[in-house]
Amino acid sequence: MMFHNLVPKAQIMDKEAIRRAITRIAHEIIERNKGTADLVLVGIRRRGVPLSRRLAERIREIEGREVPVGILDITLYRDDLSTLATQPVVHSTEVPFPIDGKKVVLVDDVIFTGRTVRAALDALVDLGRPRLIQLAVLVDRGHRELPIRPDYVGKNVPTSSREVVAVNLTEIDGQDMVQIMEIPG
Repeated sequence: MMFHNLVPKAQIMDKEAIRRAITRIAHEIIERNKGTADLVLVGIRRRGVPLSRRLAERIREIEGREVPVGILDITLYRDDLSTLATQPVVHSTEVPFPIDGKKVVLVDDVIFTGRTVRAALDALVDLGRPRLIQLAVLVDRGHRELPIRPDYVGKNVPTSSREVVAVNLTEIDGQDMVQIMEIPG
């Protein structure tokens, strides 16, 4: 979702807060799954991808074991596809490992209505039959339209419908920061 002329309202996370949230989520994932056996991380393209890679790195540092990371493009699974563009840009899904019987942790930057996660679930199930699917997000901003709830949350941030949560990550944006932006008008 692209908004132009957004007005910065507040910075809610800086680089250190993001790092701490990732570390905490990594510990929670390990604890809830009793280690890393059969665990895979799948980042929802765009900012879910670097977040999933950071989580995998933190899990490796904690457990000493590599956790596979995949990339999920949900463009063609979105229920608002017709409103996006006449020719949506489709990127590749890169899940170079079987997900059958695996514990899959879907990773995204922000959960809002739940529709992105619903699309990701559809895309993921087309790849195989995981044993279970969990959801990790950096920010939960509320306003759910579907009965979807994340298992792991970096920060809960109540927002109004006139606000946007903007996540910046070094890998994409050149810096780590989360801001609440206001839609003018």
